[in-house]
Amino acid sequence: MSVRLPYLPVSVDGHTVAWDLWDGSPACRTDMRWENEGWTAQIDLIPDRATVVLRLSARWTLQQMLLFRDMDAPDLWLVTDGHGGWGEMNGARVDELEGCTDIDVAGTPFTNSIIIRRLPLEDGFSGAIPVAVFDVETLAVERWNVVYTRHDRHTWEYDSLRAGRRSFAGIDDHGLVIDEEGVFRRVDA
Repeated sequence: MSVRLPYLPVSVDGHTVAWDLWDGSPACRTDMRWENEGWTAQIDLIPDRATVVLRLSARWTLQQMLLFRDMDAPDLWLVTDGHGGWGEMNGARVDELEGCTDIDVAGTPFTNSIIIRRLPLEDGFSGAIPVAVFDVETLAVERWNVVYTRHDRHTWEYDSLRAGRRSFAGIDDHGLVIDEEGVFRRVDA
């Protein structure tokens, strides 16, 4: 059993990653910026013509999620306390997401990268976590349990029990997904 080593830090000068779908069509692009002692990740979901903006702490803990589709104002703006409490920006609680500390947005492997960077697993170990899953088209948000398994520093697996889907992912030295087998391939940004 090897001890989990932290991933390399992402440069505070910023970082951009992009993925195509397995068939070669464009999927998404993520631009990361360091600002106000935390990360802002702007994820452009190309086929959906939508943008997700995530605000992360310096330790990659999710703080806010904004979803823009066809307006200048966000269609969805949620905040979390980082301990599983959720609310809308207007202050209304979102009880159905209680206990979720992470999110998954269809159309990008970046949200899995956030979890992988923070999950304290050693090689060969798994952890089940509740994840808030977002549907960009309908704005539906559901709570799903996902099992993450670290095979080694550069190979992870995630099983969505509800969707009945298992994904294998190659990870770079920064803890970011390179390829998600059968779904996404990293391309030059």
